[in-house]
Amino acid sequence: MQPTLYFSRNPNPRLAVAVAKHLAAPVTYEWAAPLVPGEDVRFRPLNPSLRLPILAEADGGSLFEADAIACRLSQLVGSDFWRSGPELPDMIRWVSWSRDNFMHACDMVHFERGTKLRYGLGALDEGTVARGLERFHHTASILDAHLSKQDWLLASGLSYADFRMSVFLPYNDVARLPLGDYPALDAWHARLLALPAWANPFEGLSAPELPPIP
Repeated sequence: MQPTLYFSRNPNPRLAVAVAKHLAAPVTYEWAAPLVPGEDVRFRPLNPSLRLPILAEADGGSLFEADAIACRLSQLVGSDFWRSGPELPDMIRWVSWSRDNFMHACDMVHFERGTKLRYGLGALDEGTVARGLERFHHTASILDAHLSKQDWLLASGLSYADFRMSVFLPYNDVARLPLGDYPALDAWHARLLALPAWANPFEGLSAPELPPIP
């Protein structure tokens, strides 16, 4: 029996689906909404926080958090997409840096311009957007300098670090981050979009669209 990957169209679940599609991992995909009243009974044993993605394995165990799921899927298919050995520290460096820096900046802007309005969580806060954009420019300049020397974050090629770093960029039609100000970063983003699993991970899956932004 295959593991089941529970997902939605939000950024981190999308990341997990993209990894699974890229690796052609043997999983069953199931769209889920654990926060819908009544669904908590089903999903709380799999993830007490009721957040997606969740990977439920045949032995009854489960994993939550996209990074852990990406690691497990790489193990299942014997892929070095999640690096091991000498390159592992370098990959973890970028995964860690993304969370506190570039990804965090993207999230600040995307939350205000996208998530907040999409789910009716309050009015857009332009001050937070401005702080997010300031942080974006600082971190994007660091990435642009690095990516001007090589195509991917790791010198050996594409890795999970690239997917993690770019988790919010597929939503840039909403966030409107100025990627074009950073040519090497923009070219890296284009290389990612040339990967079918990254460009459209939900192809062939039953997955309701995100609520529209008013």
